[in-house]
Amino acid sequence: MTALSVRQVRFRYLTLYGLRWLPTGLLVPVMILLMQERGLSLSQIGLLATAQGLAVLALELPTGGLADALGRKPVLVVAWAVCLASLVLFAVADSFWLFFLVWALQGIYRALDSGPLESWYVDATLAADPKAEYERGLGWAGTVSGVAIGAGALLGGGLVALGPVGPLSALTLPVLVAIALQVAALVALTVLLVEHRPARGAAAVRASVAEAPRMVVQAVGLLRRNRVLLALVAVELFWGFGMITFESLLPVRLAEVVGGADRAAALLGPASSAAWLANAAGAALTPLLLRRLGAAPAAALMRVLQGVTVVGMGLLAGPVGVLIAYLACYTVHGASNPLHMGLLHRQVDGPYRTSVLSLNSMMGQPAGALGAVVLTALADATSISVAMLVGAVVLAVAAPLYLPAWRAGRRTADAEPDPGERRPGHSAAGPGHPGPALDPAGPVDPVTVAVSTPARSD
Repeated sequence: MTALSVRQVRFRYLTLYGLRWLPTGLLVPVMILLMQERGLSLSQIGLLATAQGLAVLALELPTGGLADALGRKPVLVVAWAVCLASLVLFAVADSFWLFFLVWALQGIYRALDSGPLESWYVDATLAADPKAEYERGLGWAGTVSGVAIGAGALLGGGLVALGPVGPLSALTLPVLVAIALQVAALVALTVLLVEHRPARGAAAVRASVAEAPRMVVQAVGLLRRNRVLLALVAVELFWGFGMITFESLLPVRLAEVVGGADRAAALLGPASSAAWLANAAGAALTPLLLRRLGAAPAAALMRVLQGVTVVGMGLLAGPVGVLIAYLACYTVHGASNPLHMGLLHRQVDGPYRTSVLSLNSMMGQPAGALGAVVLTALADATSISVAMLVGAVVLAVAAPLYLPAWRAGRRTADAEPDPGERRPGHSAAGPGHPGPALDPAGPVDPVTVAVSTPARSD
């Protein structure tokens, strides 16, 4: 696939991953508050998320199959260009329907962006060294994204604190800087991501579009045969719904306890920065959690702990208590994602990797849209605290869905020979290892089937 070394692949992946999340960090403190400033109610903002969810639902699998068939780079270039267009529109939007279009474009972007960069990293790493451990890079990506979003949020909060500049409101300034950073990210993507595709041009695009449905069908077929993969993808239903509590409701909750949106936005800058640094620290804990608990038990524990932290955000009085719970929530969130994605990657072979990641994301995005509608409506009807408590319960009840991965890991570990008797190419599975991956055309049993890619220990 590439002449790059493992180290070069990892460096380019982490660089692009950081650039991908830096503009997002700038928007974290202001996105909800800016829409409120321009006249939208909380319920209307919740409805806007349906535009993103519907776009993701319609496009997630086709774009995942297209990335596997055509190549990851062209799909990513289009994705990041669509993101740029949505940010430009967001800077000037002043009505419900313009914001609806912004969120629809974000849905298209997320469908295109979901999986190709990570799939390129995993496949390029294995091409450079089939025995390389890509999990550490995934963990470091969580750290990089946390630092990038934290830095962006700190910058965004600082821009808000500067106050309005001419006709621009304080909440609009971070959006303009995010646009400039998105342009820089798009340029870096075209330079750093090296991918050798078998064919190019219009004929290759037509062939890839025709091939994409088959890739999707094969990826969906994995869910029927692989109980571990089905359970892991189902986790996203609960995770996506519950994340609305700390992504969308937290700014409103903070405004409630400090007595104003402007004061909340000024606090959210440094608070979001600290939260994403906590997210980075949580991601850095991934190797320790893998060694001590194993991937599946640790991932299940994180789901419960995240629910507990959201309860704290909803019930603790005063900004200090709310922000401490917020930091704890993002620490857990940072540890959760590498664990979950590592389990997911081990269930699929390379040619279908992006399609399976798209399946995972497809569950999370519409669930997030449903959560936005339900929880914001519940907040309007009752209180922010009640809505956050409901979201906390939904987050926690996903924990048992990691049991199939844990059981598969136990069976795999029991089947391993003693270290002195291990056969060449037969590597040990760490605690909580999810078991072997499935080839889409392989047998039904997800635990005992052999795979074409070598197993790697956690």
